[in-house]
Amino acid sequence: MGNDRYVSPLSERYASREMQEVFSPDRKFRTWRKLWIALAETEQELGLPITDEQIAELKAHADDINYEDAKKREKEVRHDVMAHVYAYGLQCPNAKGIIHLGATSCYVGDNTDLILMRDALAIVRRKLIGVIAHLAAFADAYKDLPTLAFTHFQPAQPTTVGKRATLWINEFMIDLEDLDYVSGTLRLLGSKGTTGTQASFLELFEGDQEKCDRLDPMIAEKLGFPGCYPVSGQTYSRKVDTRVLNVLAGIAASATKFSNDIRLLQHMKEVEEPFEKNQIGSSAMAYKRNPMRSERIASLSRYLLADALNPAVTSSVQWFERTLDDSANKRLSVPEGFLAADGILDLVANVAGGLVVYPKVIRKHLMAELPFMATENIMMDAVKAGGDRQELHERIRVLSMEAGRHVKEEGGDNNLLDLIAADGAFSLTREELEKSMDPARYVGRAPYQTETYLREVVRPLLEKNGGAAEYLPEINV
Repeated sequence: MGNDRYVSPLSERYASREMQEVFSPDRKFRTWRKLWIALAETEQELGLPITDEQIAELKAHADDINYEDAKKREKEVRHDVMAHVYAYGLQCPNAKGIIHLGATSCYVGDNTDLILMRDALAIVRRKLIGVIAHLAAFADAYKDLPTLAFTHFQPAQPTTVGKRATLWINEFMIDLEDLDYVSGTLRLLGSKGTTGTQASFLELFEGDQEKCDRLDPMIAEKLGFPGCYPVSGQTYSRKVDTRVLNVLAGIAASATKFSNDIRLLQHMKEVEEPFEKNQIGSSAMAYKRNPMRSERIASLSRYLLADALNPAVTSSVQWFERTLDDSANKRLSVPEGFLAADGILDLVANVAGGLVVYPKVIRKHLMAELPFMATENIMMDAVKAGGDRQELHERIRVLSMEAGRHVKEEGGDNNLLDLIAADGAFSLTREELEKSMDPARYVGRAPYQTETYLREVVRPLLEKNGGAAEYLPEINV
């Protein structure tokens, strides 16, 4: 393709070749032919006069699709399914009369969509586990490193770098639970007919209800599904697309949370995303190291979060047994949702697998705030030395306000310890106060929580899904 036509950035820049192949025309039309073969085989097994030779002919041309014949025919009949039925019949002259026998267009269209979503979810699942594996390794490496925690993006009681990473992991673990549930409930549409009544099959099988009952389960088994949806109109419920895209939107939300935290940490120079040797951070400011990958995660995630609204609206406006205002929307929203999710997960894995931590900067920021966090401990030490708690509480409140004013208004360092040491009510020397400044005293159970979470929740998942840690994708830009 030349440079005079639009090409989706999802294909050109962000999504992997693997995910693009799932939603490629070739995969789509080869799946149509698999479905036609499955239908013919099942109809033969249920007693219709279809020969082994006809099925063998269909199988012989399952993958060598004559696209030019189909395109030419579609221009004439304006119907993609019937164009491909015609093209398949040209290659299979003995079987052309039984291709698509009794079926409607949604037999191939909808069942293919369900098959492709199943396959795409498997890719998303594998990459999601890979992201969890990288973050688990990071959490384990830094489970004991104290860092300043934030509520409202204001300094709060310290945590550890590793414990913070478990919060990112937990978001993705929730996504994995949702994905597994939705994947586990996916079914085929089966062959329900024009309005979902299977009237054409009831006629083909001469009124035999039992054979009609057996038709869908036999097709589902051939395509690797546990069954078909029990009732439908001509199409499967578009609420299925909504559920699938909501899983992808959940991943986008988790990825945004992760990427935003990294962007804030990189601003503080505590943690950085990978930055390559020859990478340019800014066209104007040569010194800059912008969090470009994390920003791209946030950008693509925002697109995916908005895209997930499409199937929900489409589901809500389906009229009776079938309407066609879903078709154009589905062709865009579902594949592009998966392509976006694929690109997002590749970026998250790339960032999570190469995070750079600066412990000295982390400690500097922590120590600048730690005297405020340590006031309760300092007050208890002063009480043990004979002080009055109520009086000391008021004194430490006043001194804390003074130290805060010194920092904010005068631009000075936190001098709270000096103020306390100079206040006779505390009876504590500067050296005694310094003993209260070990950050490990203030992280609570963060190291223990991190190790417990990794041991009891995350590692069993990773062991069950071995090899995920090897997932460290290259990114295009």
